[in-house]
Amino acid sequence: MPPMHTYSVDLRWTGAGAAGTASYTSYGREHTLSAPGKPPVPGSSDPAFRGDAGLWSPEELLVGALAQCHMLWFLHLAAQRGVVVVGYADHPTGAMRVEAAGHGQFTEVVLRPQVRVLAGTTLPDGGAVTDAVLAEVHRAAHEHCFIARSVNFPVRQEPAPVTHGPADA
Repeated sequence: MPPMHTYSVDLRWTGAGAAGTASYTSYGREHTLSAPGKPPVPGSSDPAFRGDAGLWSPEELLVGALAQCHMLWFLHLAAQRGVVVVGYADHPTGAMRVEAAGHGQFTEVVLRPQVRVLAGTTLPDGGAVTDAVLAEVHRAAHEHCFIARSVNFPVRQEPAPVTHGPADA
């Protein structure tokens, strides 16, 4: 049997106020997500759903989780293939459709990774680290990402062209 991993968090609603859920407008959407030994994540609903724009929404956390998972697999696979990555950033976006009855779903998430490779680095076979090489690593990272494999909407990558620079840039 393959190894199984479990993940546990604690969720506490902090927006009850004086009236609780007496009406749709009487309560706050604020909550805290926590786990032992980790800083709490303050959350709320999206402002479109009466939430606090200064706190993390579940939708933002989902988009962020997809970007994190992709990045971590990308870095792992890049290291295996001899690609020396010294910088990585992403600016992902997620699109969500809300239907008339109020329910909805994500229709896609687009990752926009920007990868900086150590200047002068070549692959173990002497080849250059090109956009095509990184595209293959992105493809493999997508195939491995646990979270992307678990969602029922497309997660696309639109990587920026590779840049080369020093490790401390």
